[in-house]
Amino acid sequence: MSGTDGPSPSLPADDLTGLQSFAVLLRRMNGEFNRIAQEFAQAQGLHLTDVLALIALLDADAADGPMTPGRLRKQLQLTSGAVTACIDRLEKAGHIRRVRALDDRRVVHLHYAEAGRQVAREYFRPLAHGTAAARDRFTRDELAVVARFLTEMNGELGRLGR
Repeated sequence: MSGTDGPSPSLPADDLTGLQSFAVLLRRMNGEFNRIAQEFAQAQGLHLTDVLALIALLDADAADGPMTPGRLRKQLQLTSGAVTACIDRLEKAGHIRRVRALDDRRVVHLHYAEAGRQVAREYFRPLAHGTAAARDRFTRDELAVVARFLTEMNGELGRLGR
């Protein structure tokens, strides 16, 4: 984030793995992700909630089946009207498509449209390259620890909302 090697000067030098340092680093990373998401939303004429919906579609767990408006509403904690407006904006902008379920035409599945995926790929390509560059500076074992930490953090964050 700072573009320099070593610890950030604002972190306590004697506590690089302490709770305070982790909190600062995680907040900074979250802030940067939020900034990038907001810039994408503005570039696409979308709301930040629309970008969160696109992320939800990308990250939808196949085990839970296809994303539906109801699941999206619950995940984003939106009203029915707000999720409908969000879906309408994303569909109009070409980012998603609605598909009726074959076995029950009342059920609507939401899919990330290929044109929308291509727009996102192009926009986020620099982020992907930066992620790859950062990842390449770590060994496989170090990356396994990072992945384990992030998995545990996501679990803890998920439990806070329940």
